[in-house]
Amino acid sequence: MNILYLLIPIGLIILGAAIALFVWAVRSGQYEDLEGPAHRILMDDDDPMIPDNAARIEREKKQQD
Repeated sequence: MNILYLLIPIGLIILGAAIALFVWAVRSGQYEDLEGPAHRILMDDDDPMIPDNAARIEREKKQQD
């Protein structure tokens, strides 16, 4: 029975920490865009950025400036 005097406050502290972390996550915008990453993975890039291609694009950008 004496163990309850220790376990109940520890449980309440853990519960309070979990609620605080959830509130922080909601306020910081962690749950704002739930569908974006799921749709982004389906989009196919037309111009893959392999090293040779990336270097060519950088050269073209410098030439335009």
